[in-house]
Amino acid sequence: MTIGQWIRAGLEDVPKKNTIPVLDGVRAFACLIVIWFHIYRIPRDLQIWPTQPAVHKVLNSFLFFGRYGVTLFFVLSGFLLFLPFVKALLFEQSWPSIRQFYLKRVFRIMPAYYLSLILIVLIFQRQYLQPEHWKELGLFFIFFMDSTQATFKQLNAPYWTLAIEWQYYMLLPLLVLGMRLVVWRARQNYRLFVTIACVLAIIGWGIFTRYYGAYFLERHPTESLLVPRPVLDVILFFTYGISGKYLEDFGVGMLLALCFVYARHPSISPRIRQVLQKLSPWLWGVGLFCLLIMVLWSYNQSYPNTWPLFSQPWLFQYSYLISELCISFSFGLCVLALLFGPMQLKRPFEWFPLRGLGLISYSLYMWHLPLLLICMQRGQSWMEGWSPEQAYGVYWLWVLVVVIPFCFLFYRWVEKPGMKLGERFKRPRSEAALVASDNKASLVEQGRRREFPELERSTRSWAD
Repeated sequence: MTIGQWIRAGLEDVPKKNTIPVLDGVRAFACLIVIWFHIYRIPRDLQIWPTQPAVHKVLNSFLFFGRYGVTLFFVLSGFLLFLPFVKALLFEQSWPSIRQFYLKRVFRIMPAYYLSLILIVLIFQRQYLQPEHWKELGLFFIFFMDSTQATFKQLNAPYWTLAIEWQYYMLLPLLVLGMRLVVWRARQNYRLFVTIACVLAIIGWGIFTRYYGAYFLERHPTESLLVPRPVLDVILFFTYGISGKYLEDFGVGMLLALCFVYARHPSISPRIRQVLQKLSPWLWGVGLFCLLIMVLWSYNQSYPNTWPLFSQPWLFQYSYLISELCISFSFGLCVLALLFGPMQLKRPFEWFPLRGLGLISYSLYMWHLPLLLICMQRGQSWMEGWSPEQAYGVYWLWVLVVVIPFCFLFYRWVEKPGMKLGERFKRPRSEAALVASDNKASLVEQGRRREFPELERSTRSWAD
């Protein structure tokens, strides 16, 4: 077996049904722009260069925008995880197993996460082994490291987004069960609109909690509403954390799932799919244009007055409230264009190397920053006097030569066994159900043949 064949064999995921290959490439893109943001930002935060390099503000804006790769991750999660529930909501098909949903999430996320957490603590962050840090470490083990300043972006900065993802995973089946109580009371012709209204309510709740979370935690840290302040702090811990729960991002992904399933269902007129296919280049163009606007706007939020067009007081005042929704909506338009667009549009994202990065993106997301820090901190002395461009080249070479191969091995030896273990937990029950169904059918058939002997004779004559 050649190295290429070995890599391809290692990238073969646990068997899936109804996969969407183009989204693997989108996931890889999301991970890569997060990495380019960290390569851009960390040398400045660590003061590796004593003076700020002179980089054009347009380039700075695009490099800074890499932080919103996590927004794209949230949109994709909202789309993919809501997808199996949409058919059941709209067309009353069999309801997905909640037990299997949780089992799949547990074995997909926990083994790789806990092993990476333990290794990073033992190798890079040994202070968390001290008793005074056990409380913070405990929040990492229960996926609430996004909820206090003591753990937010600490130990390993990307971990805070895993807390957001995990909480959404745990909440989604409950949200969908609540939606079912409302949607299934509506007539078939109105179920799509009722479901959209429910998802819009989730988006509205995300914006509402973002406003009041910022109001009580950042601008009025001593005020309260309806309940004593200690009780409000507990409520905010679970509903807001430090930067919100990003339900508006997941909600945009859920809207995409509704559109995707509804347009592709056999009972729906093919004209809807044809219209979406014709509109896909326009959706792609509008999505990219909106992203360009958000690139400049988001940079102007952190570095005011860089772009005078976005320095209006009212825009700056409410940017924290609507910018996340605008960015997720822009990404959503691009994803929608890819889902229904022509092969020319999909082909770059279905390119095997990019899809391969998408398959290992979970490991790559967790491990890239600690491994980058090794290169940046250890290489600071011998890269002294180098230009930022030369240092950037070295960092990306490190990503290609060290980070990606390490994450590939972590995916093959940790992630895949965890997913296969989850499949084993699901399989015995499904197999038992099939055997019981076959036995029941056999007993029914035997009873029919005893009651109707002519059925036995006719069956034999047909078989002969």
